[in-house]
Amino acid sequence: MTNFPWLTVIVLLPVFAGLLIPLLPGRGNHIVRWYALGICLLDLILMTYVFGCYYSLNDLQVQLKEDYCWIEIIDFHWRLGVDGLSIGLILLTGFVTTLATLAAWPVTRNPRLFYFLMLAMYSGQLGLFASQDILLFFVMWELELIPVYLLLSMWGGRRRLYAATKFILYTAGGSIFLLAGLLTASLWGSDVPVLDFELLSHKTYPLGLEILIYVGFLIAYAVKLPAFPLHTWLPDTHGEAHYSTCMLLAGILLKMGGYGFIRVNMELLPHAHTVFAPWLVALGAYQIVYAALVSFAQRNLKRRIAYSSVSHMGFVLVGIGSLSDLGLSGAMLQMISHGLIGASLFFLAGTSYDRTRTLILREMGSWASQMPKMFAMFTTCVMASLALPGMSGFVSELMVFFGMVTSISYSPSFRAIITLIEAIGIILTPIYLLSMARQMFYGSRISATYVLKNIDAGPREVFVLGSLLLPMIGIGMYPNLALSLWSAKTQALASLVQPTSVYPPTFYTTQ
Repeated sequence: MTNFPWLTVIVLLPVFAGLLIPLLPGRGNHIVRWYALGICLLDLILMTYVFGCYYSLNDLQVQLKEDYCWIEIIDFHWRLGVDGLSIGLILLTGFVTTLATLAAWPVTRNPRLFYFLMLAMYSGQLGLFASQDILLFFVMWELELIPVYLLLSMWGGRRRLYAATKFILYTAGGSIFLLAGLLTASLWGSDVPVLDFELLSHKTYPLGLEILIYVGFLIAYAVKLPAFPLHTWLPDTHGEAHYSTCMLLAGILLKMGGYGFIRVNMELLPHAHTVFAPWLVALGAYQIVYAALVSFAQRNLKRRIAYSSVSHMGFVLVGIGSLSDLGLSGAMLQMISHGLIGASLFFLAGTSYDRTRTLILREMGSWASQMPKMFAMFTTCVMASLALPGMSGFVSELMVFFGMVTSISYSPSFRAIITLIEAIGIILTPIYLLSMARQMFYGSRISATYVLKNIDAGPREVFVLGSLLLPMIGIGMYPNLALSLWSAKTQALASLVQPTSVYPPTFYTTQ
């Protein structure tokens, strides 16, 4: 136990440190980038120390709780806390943001604003995962939109304004439904807003109203995850953003949608979740195959990786909808695993572009002999993405797969159909990923005009990739490194959403 506000310090340190960037001496980006990297690393070390000393894996309750009244008239509190659902994602945020800051080393245009936006985004994402107040959750949800929009529109590619506008329209549109849902949930049946997650979890609603609230949250989280058909902002955003921004998007931002599904839809609205669960499973299975097929058709390297992310997020939907402890735990692990793998692939795509000035796959080729380190790192990350045994992706997808197969909540025929579709997606994944690697590193280059320099990976790039590969392999070899963080929590949640008290659709086994 501790009375010190550790979580407040962890959440606010990056953004307040970022406000000091204009006061730093010197010109250029040398001092600024070291300062930003130091703040990210300090925050990561701090959260690791605090969780190591004051967090208990065996306690199901929210820990390190902080509660300070902010706006008394609406009972809006600065409520923070950590449990099994959030601790892994908070650590992922600190880890990936630190490496993304190091990856942004080549940025020279307006570096002070660039690194301030990265630190502000860091605070917003940490605040969201640590929030124990639904209005604070919404504030943090919105806070990270502005840095992403500016990072995309100012440091993106040729179509950056189009991509930034599409991103803000989709995400801000989803936020409207999030706000409507939280207002309805907090005001129903009470004279004053109930914003505390713990109190909201004990509220009950008429089933029709609960379904309406669930739909509002569902739309907001489906945009962020993203889920079909609200996914089309993602390939454009990834295709135009600087690769350090892509690392933050793929590594952390997409996980906010999955976290919202579990934290709010499952935990606060369990009856409605049992109604929608089979549809989430069906949508997730379809998304796995659909995005894999679309990815294979992409000729732009970053867009192919982006659609690969959409496909892998389908496993998260299936795990969340499986209504089983194994499937839900697999969905959590898939978010952690994809955060590492997605960040590594976009980092390598960006560093490849720095050398060749092209992202078009048909203009690539024969790089294996010229850049052996890049070849080795890219191939390793591709193998991790296609769920090679011994890598984190294999464990997470296998858990979702068996979580669905063994779920007692669904009929055997429904489980068989979903399992078959998942298997097709698992087969398609190595086809488009290995095809991408073949086009990049083998064969002959169709057009050599785009190649400016064939310089192999340097120490900074090897360090970033090595740092991302270590947890991928570590979790793949010993999954309990991550699973122990949330296993007790997911078990409790799975027991909460069993379809026994709601009129179940025909997808369910007769209870």
